[in-house]
Order: sequence, then C-alpha cells, then structure tokens
Amino acid sequence: MTRSIVYGAGLLLTIAATIMTLASIAMPKWVSYSPNGKREYSYGLHSRCSAVTGTCVPFPRTSDCTKDPSFCNMWRTVGFLISFGVVVELCTIVSFVIIMAGGVQRRAAGWQVAVGVLAFSAIVQCAGMSIVAFLFDHDDRFWNGWHLDHSWSLCTASWTILTITALGIAASAIYLPAEGDYELIPDASYVEQDDRLLSRIAAWDNGWKGGDAGSGTQYSYQRDQDAMSVTSVAASSLAPSSRRGTDVHGSLPGHRGSIP
Repeated sequence: MTRSIVYGAGLLLTIAATIMTLASIAMPKWVSYSPNGKREYSYGLHSRCSAVTGTCVPFPRTSDCTKDPSFCNMWRTVGFLISFGVVVELCTIVSFVIIMAGGVQRRAAGWQVAVGVLAFSAIVQCAGMSIVAFLFDHDDRFWNGWHLDHSWSLCTASWTILTITALGIAASAIYLPAEGDYELIPDASYVEQDDRLLSRIAAWDNGWKGGDAGSGTQYSYQRDQDAMSVTSVAASSLAPSSRRGTDVHGSLPGHRGSIP
C-alpha cells in the first residue's frame, strides 16, 4: 500500500528532476571545447555559443544540415526528445497531485499510473542523452579538447532520479502494509437484537451453577430472582382487574357489605 508520504517524496523528486531538465535545455552546454581548461565553444540543443566573441547563434543552422545532414537530424531529435520529456514530467506532477488529493483507494491504485509516467519520462530523456553521447564519440567535429558538459550531466541526473523514484513507489506499493481506511457501513437489512433480551439471556447463562450435569435442575440465585420478577409482574397486571370486579359487585343494589 502506497502512503501519502511516499507520494509526497515522489512529487518533490519529480519537481527537482523537471527543474534539472529545464536547466539542461536552457543552458547551451551539452558539449564544450576547453583546450586549456577554459571553455571557448559550447553546443546547446538550440544554440552554439562562443566565449571568445561572447555571442550565441542558432544551432543547427541550414548550412550545418547541408554539410552533415545525419548529425543535424540526430541533434534535432535530441532537442525534441528532451522537450517532450519535460511535458511528460509535468504530466507526472499533475498525476501526483490528483492521486494525493484523492482518498485511500486512489492512493492504493494510483501507483501504477505514477510509475508508468515516471518510467516513460526517464526512457525518453535517457534516449536523448544517449544520442548526444553517441555523437560525441563518433562524429568528426568533436576532437581532443571537447567534453560532455553541465547540461548533459543534468539530463543524466534527471532521468536517474525519475528511475529511482519509480522503483521506490513500486516497492512501497508491494511491501508496505495496508493503509487505514474507513469502516464499512453495516447492511441496512441487519436488525439489531434487543439489548434487554441479550442481557437477560446472558444473565441466565451465567447463572447456571453447573452442579449435576446430567440432572440440569440447579440454578443460581440470579435465575430464581428473574423467575420471581416475572411472577411479580404477572401478579401486578392481574390485580387491577380483580379490584374492578370487587367494586362492581359491591355497588349492586340490595347488597351492602360483603356477600355471605
């Protein structure tokens, strides 16, 4: 059973991963050229910057795609994948809010949705990161002095956090005990027994002395008192009727006093 605290931690980690992904898109530092330990050129998903001139130009440009169309297509694919990963991360945050705002049943069943969108977002970003790493290792434009920079590291950290979050939520759903829920309302057709009747039966059962188990004739003082109370109630209910008969008989004409 996944608890609210688990979803809360997952929400915070997802927000952190989303911020990292946005930062990797905003910073043009996926691959940088630093021959002497000082950055001179850097590539971003949508721009290329030069520390020498202090300017940034759009990248890849049409001329870049003409010279090396395969590199251009793969780099644009990375930009699409990382941007799409941000959209999936935002959907993940919304799903966390909806699940946490619901009741226990929604939290119990919603972990599958949360794990699914987390895993999908991690796969998308991992694919984009892998393409950049492949181009860095195999494209001729990257020679000695080029290195994977901060944006690539942020993207790697983002999908790693998403993967760990998905595994943690799945493990909590499997291994944590069930969360407390509301008690079920009894069926309306159920008729509760009379409390006095139940207490009387219990008193009679507790009043059995045991004695001779075969004879079954010994009862306690409590049972005798119950029998006497029943007799007294019956006698009191008959007394008014006998008094009414005496009054009527004594009021007949020609009769005074008691009848011989």
